[in-house]
Amino acid sequence: MAPSPRDILARSRVIAVVGASRDPGKPGHGIPAELQHHGFRVIPVNPHAAGTTLWGEPVRASLLDVDEPVDLVDVFRPAADAPGIARQAARIGARALWLQSGIRSAEARRIAAEAGMDYVEDRCTGVERALGQLRQG
Repeated sequence: MAPSPRDILARSRVIAVVGASRDPGKPGHGIPAELQHHGFRVIPVNPHAAGTTLWGEPVRASLLDVDEPVDLVDVFRPAADAPGIARQAARIGARALWLQSGIRSAEARRIAAEAGMDYVEDRCTGVERALGQLRQG
C-alpha cells in the first residue's frame, strides 16, 4: 500500500521547494516559510533568485545544485514544468515528489514511479502539515 500524503510529509525532514518565491503574497513563499517554522529543513530552488537567500537559506538555481540528500521535492510551478522537475528529482535521488494544489502531471507521475519515488499531486503540503499537526526536529 502506498503511503498517504501525510505519511510522506511526516517522514520528510529535508524539503527542496522548486518555485520558491520572494513574494510574501505567493504560496511559494508562505507555505515553505510555514514548513520551516515547524522544523522542516527547507531548501529554496528558483533560477531567478539564485545567489540570494530565502528563509535564511541560499537559493539554488536548480535541484541539481542541491548538495545534500532531499527527502521531498515540493513543486510550486506550472504542470508543464513538472516532468523536467521530476527528472531532476530522480537524478538527485529524492524520495518523493509533491505537486502543489492545482498541479497534475501524468508524465511526472510516470517518471516518479519509474524512479521509485512516492508521488503526490494536487495537494498542499501546508494543509497536510496543519491537519496532521506535523513538526520536525
